[in-house]
Amino acid sequence: MKTLIKNGKIIKKANQLIPAAVWIEDGKIKAIGTSFDESLFDKVFDAKGQLITPGLVDVHVHLREPGFTYKETIETGSKSAARGGFTTVCAMPNLNPVPDTPEKLKAVYDIIEKDAVVKVLQYAPITEELRSETLTDQKALKEVGAFAFTNDGVGVQTAGTMYLAMKEAASLGMALVAHTEDESLLFGGVMHQGAVAEKLGLPGILYSTEASQIARDVVLAGETGAHYHVCHVSTKESVRVIRDAKKAGIHVTAEVSPHHLILVDEDIPEDHGFWKMNPPLRGTEDRAALIEGLMDGTIDCIATDHAPHGLEEKSQSFLKAPFGIVGSETAFQLIYTHFVETGKFTLEQVIDWMAVKPAEIFGLDAGTLTIGAPADIAVFDLEEEAAIDDQEFESQAVNTPFVGWKVKGNTLMTFVDGKPVWTKEEA
Repeated sequence: MKTLIKNGKIIKKANQLIPAAVWIEDGKIKAIGTSFDESLFDKVFDAKGQLITPGLVDVHVHLREPGFTYKETIETGSKSAARGGFTTVCAMPNLNPVPDTPEKLKAVYDIIEKDAVVKVLQYAPITEELRSETLTDQKALKEVGAFAFTNDGVGVQTAGTMYLAMKEAASLGMALVAHTEDESLLFGGVMHQGAVAEKLGLPGILYSTEASQIARDVVLAGETGAHYHVCHVSTKESVRVIRDAKKAGIHVTAEVSPHHLILVDEDIPEDHGFWKMNPPLRGTEDRAALIEGLMDGTIDCIATDHAPHGLEEKSQSFLKAPFGIVGSETAFQLIYTHFVETGKFTLEQVIDWMAVKPAEIFGLDAGTLTIGAPADIAVFDLEEEAAIDDQEFESQAVNTPFVGWKVKGNTLMTFVDGKPVWTKEEA
């Protein structure tokens, strides 16, 4: 099968957009030029003068299957990713059953093989059932395809457990990925501790709940030699700890989510569950530190933390609603509109943070538009502005406060191994 994406533009160095066409053959990129003879191809897609990029890579999503299919399924979550321009996503293991044995992990991959429209890499947990102190058999889980190890959704509360997990992960050449949250410092908090929490009469979450566990873990990573990756960094103290650890030569990488780059607690207008996320929206100084951390390389990449929930359960008070915000279908658009259009980031930086870097830090064969690479490709419209409409979501969930925001950079087409898995015309 020979496929052509014609009339597009790609980014060259110095952030120049140049005309380009991409020749795809047998699932790989065969050539990139300005134009090719269309008669050579079985299928031709017109990019209509818009941006062609490597497919985006998201190292942090929740697909909810098995166990919570009223929130999301592997099919709908992967379609949601495709609509957002993502071609590789890495799914968290807070499922039911938790994939903490090779048999359970293989069962999840069986669903992925059957239903996913993009490439889905499944995390395995650090401990049995996520909450115990009993380590999983990392070697056996790696053998059946574990992408990395994480207890995302909860922090590993015992330093000794984390030390042993890192030691084993290092011996296997696997990454240890952490949701950092010291539960002894939570005190029932549901949003960032500050003036807004006081105004709404809600218990706050301390900065130190996150940063103190990162500080513990980077010391352990230095001692064990593990690759330690920090999920959804949200505070200025966390950025400082990660920056210091990198300067010390510790193998630590980190991600930040779009909502933490764009929103702060002062944006929360009312006590409504759509604004409840973990970690919570922080203060303006935290947001500034996150942006600075991205710019100077302290934070390596952007990941959505796509966390779908049922509408009824999210349409409650902070005190009752679950934590989480969907993001697969809005991430690139929000980042492009909020930062590239305003001149804060370059387009090249954004593609680096959302495709190149996440693939690099986890050693994935993804995130690049080069000859011979898998033809995982997205096409984005940088010109037309449209409001985010939850009625158009491929996800089952709509729990995001960004509905109605006007954005550019909406996806036109997404290809996985050269096959179109989402196109605007067919949506």
